[in-house]
Amino acid sequence: MTQKTFDLTEKSIAALEEEIRDHNRRYWDDAAPTISDYAFDRLVEELRRRAPTSPVLDDLGSKPGQELGSRVEHPVAMLSLDKCYDDETLLKWTQDFTGAVVAVPKFDGIACALRYGEDGRLIVAATRGDGSVGDDITANVLGINGVPRRIPEGPREIRGEIYMKLSVFQAFKEAGMANPRNLAAGAIKQKDAKKSADYKLSFAAYDLLGSAATTQVEVFEKLAAFGFDAFEFTVLEKEAAPVGYQQFAAQRSALDFEIDGVVYKANDLGEQRRLGSTAHHPRGAIAYKFQGDSGTTTLNAVEWSVARTGAITPVAIVAPVSLSGVTVERASLHNAGYIAKLNIGVGAEVVLTRRGGVIPNVEFVKTPAPEPLSLPIACPSCHGAVVAVKDFLYCAAPQNCPAALRGQLSHFASTTEMLGFGDVILEQCYQRGLLRRPSDFYRLTAKDLEGLERSGKKLAAKLVSEVDKTRTQKLATFLRALGIDELGKSVSGLLEGRYRTLDAVLEASEEELGGMQGIGPVIAKSVTVGLAAAREEIDLLRAFVTFEAPVEEGGGVAGPLTGASFVFTGKLNAYSRGEAETQVKKLGASVLSGVSAKLTYLVCGEEKDGKKSSKQKAAEKAIEAGAPLKILDEAGFLALLPNG
Repeated sequence: MTQKTFDLTEKSIAALEEEIRDHNRRYWDDAAPTISDYAFDRLVEELRRRAPTSPVLDDLGSKPGQELGSRVEHPVAMLSLDKCYDDETLLKWTQDFTGAVVAVPKFDGIACALRYGEDGRLIVAATRGDGSVGDDITANVLGINGVPRRIPEGPREIRGEIYMKLSVFQAFKEAGMANPRNLAAGAIKQKDAKKSADYKLSFAAYDLLGSAATTQVEVFEKLAAFGFDAFEFTVLEKEAAPVGYQQFAAQRSALDFEIDGVVYKANDLGEQRRLGSTAHHPRGAIAYKFQGDSGTTTLNAVEWSVARTGAITPVAIVAPVSLSGVTVERASLHNAGYIAKLNIGVGAEVVLTRRGGVIPNVEFVKTPAPEPLSLPIACPSCHGAVVAVKDFLYCAAPQNCPAALRGQLSHFASTTEMLGFGDVILEQCYQRGLLRRPSDFYRLTAKDLEGLERSGKKLAAKLVSEVDKTRTQKLATFLRALGIDELGKSVSGLLEGRYRTLDAVLEASEEELGGMQGIGPVIAKSVTVGLAAAREEIDLLRAFVTFEAPVEEGGGVAGPLTGASFVFTGKLNAYSRGEAETQVKKLGASVLSGVSAKLTYLVCGEEKDGKKSSKQKAAEKAIEAGAPLKILDEAGFLALLPNG
């Protein structure tokens, strides 16, 4: 699986929808995902946050096909599970019901429903499909040893997961197959039932419809009595629910099947029924998902480093452990508060995961150390005082701290794309007094740099040339390079688009920024305080840096549409969407990423299915609520343009 990085804040809703459709197809239909479950979940949650009515959210899962036999309707919808990734969200979920919770391993397989008749005989097996309709895979399921052909009572419907044991997969792995989940998905779709049986699939049963059971534990006991393979589960009081996650995460590497998390259910089936379901998931269950492969190792030491903000952050040094095919020896411990929460110490046996399949992270302590870890009482860089702010430790004087200053220099160089100034070069420049603050970059000469180790005239000239390239910058880039909290890519772009000049940005009040869409009062305070603190350095930099004319996003040029804002949806005939956006920007308007009460016009082109888009539905709701925005078809839009 190839891991990709997603900058979700920069994606349009249309781009999110397109990516989700593509990855959904790759996972369900092709059995060949190219991103982790965690990365996919991030995409879905971002779309749900920004466009909760998007039809894409209703289309997740596989689509029933015709090649496997008849289509099977599910009398009771096979819903997906809601997800969480931390203890806090899990514990919040438990507050909605009474009684204990049951935790079971979340098998990484293919959801399947088994329907048994009045006489207890298996009559239909079907995939989940889209939750309402699945594919008939009865012939192939009959070849799975762990599926009884007859149970003691009926009619009943049993739901579970088809999967491949790791011990079975080993032979296929040696033949070059990617992973057991994808292989199982292909095997159960074989047209030849005999070939499907050759894959030696297994089945884990976890739901029983139509019985008189009153608890989830009773359901598991009945399923085992029917002849289904039993698997481990644990019953916990609600406040101890995270223990189930820790238990199965610690066992993960020893299991003979892949799991991608832990499923929690309210043990009381009456409570499950009372909670009911949303359109997407039952409220009485939740999946606490792993964020990558996990492994157990020993904490050998903790290293503390100082960031450009002065934050003092810990990194775990651990005995080598393999995660997702990579040998890991360092892992994140986040902050001092996280260390205190874990009650971790040197020598502790810890469980690591690669969050999102990428970042190694210490999840919890499996076996405690003899002594808890001591937090630093002095800055590890300048040895000055340390201050604690909530869960974080900070150097009390970052303006005089070598590590913080080097971090600021590195941030400025990387943000302005000043290539060549890596850690080694920056360290030498700092040690020789050549660089102390960002404005010092513009005072460097080739002669200064020729004296550095492993540097000569050619490298020195190249470094000076890289500095010179940044003497003209976009205002947004300059603002971001200052390293002010909350002044990232999105906010700096909003400031450039509205204020156009540095002077105008510096003159903007906290109240004014707080009223801007996409900023708000918390970010506004951080930005205005940060700009005020950086004013001396800003004035020094202005002696060397000039600013490009901003790319016109509207509102910066006078025109017939000055002050108006547009959102486009669907296909236009006269222009591509990009061309239409350019047209209105040239006329002084701005283009927004989504529908809001402040929007002036929503332009609706043709939709592929002829139905209203999610943006049009959102706009109609906003109009009903009193928003002054207007919905235009293409003819109405063209009438606004000077050339018609």
